[in-house]
Amino acid sequence: MSEKKKNLIIRSITGVLFVAIMVTSFIRPISMVFLFALVTGMTVWEYCGLVSEWDDIQVNRFISTVSGVYLFIAMAGYCTGYTTSTVFIPYLVTILYLIIVELFTQAPNPINNWAYTMLSQMYIALPFSTLNILAFQSHQGGEVTYNYLLPLSLFIFLWVNDTGAYCCGSLLGKHKLFARVSPGKTWEGSIGGAVFVIIAAAVIGWLVGDMEGGYSIPVWIGLGLVVVVFGTLGDLVESLFKRTLGIKDSGNILPGHGGMLDRFDSSLMAIPAAVIYFYTLSLF
Repeated sequence: MSEKKKNLIIRSITGVLFVAIMVTSFIRPISMVFLFALVTGMTVWEYCGLVSEWDDIQVNRFISTVSGVYLFIAMAGYCTGYTTSTVFIPYLVTILYLIIVELFTQAPNPINNWAYTMLSQMYIALPFSTLNILAFQSHQGGEVTYNYLLPLSLFIFLWVNDTGAYCCGSLLGKHKLFARVSPGKTWEGSIGGAVFVIIAAAVIGWLVGDMEGGYSIPVWIGLGLVVVVFGTLGDLVESLFKRTLGIKDSGNILPGHGGMLDRFDSSLMAIPAAVIYFYTLSLF
């Protein structure tokens, strides 16, 4: 068996298992919270390890990771109504600690340490934590319901966009989308991915349109386009991050798919963008 064929098989098996775990985790809220708290921790841990390899950068990997996981769990507790806003106080204390501790480390470049430490929270922990806003919806009277479809559909749109963009880009791609950062992406691929997502969004809207509290087809299509645009931007942001570090993959924890950042880069921009999208809709 050739090496290329072997890598394709490994990549396919990993991809199927990844999708299966992701989809089943959304069936119950506790499994969703557990899985994405774990994903948050693993992604922050991976990020801190990458940036700490640079000269004059010392990121507290353990505390940054614990902080990110705590923020996700705290947001889940707050969105479900199990806790009040005071649940975020320990997180704020940790952030203050990570800033103040630089007074005593005698690091050669504390500004770099502050910047890269806070980026782990702003770039990874905070976006993941907003997934809870999509999953748990409060109603009049204080009732909170779990809506698995919104966060799950977001990832479905990301997967459909990636697949559609790859297929259309391979067949028709000629014009580079952002050659400086990601030479492989083309406008044709991006447009093709968007078309596939629009179709997927229309199908979902049609299937669930009669459900109580369901959204109309145009709203689903709007969500799909938001995911396409910001998912692509998230991919480009991570490509710029890796290009700056001079690495090809962020890790090797997922055989054939790289690291956690490689797998979830698109969602880091798409999740908060989706939250903003639905918040904007609620204003009208």
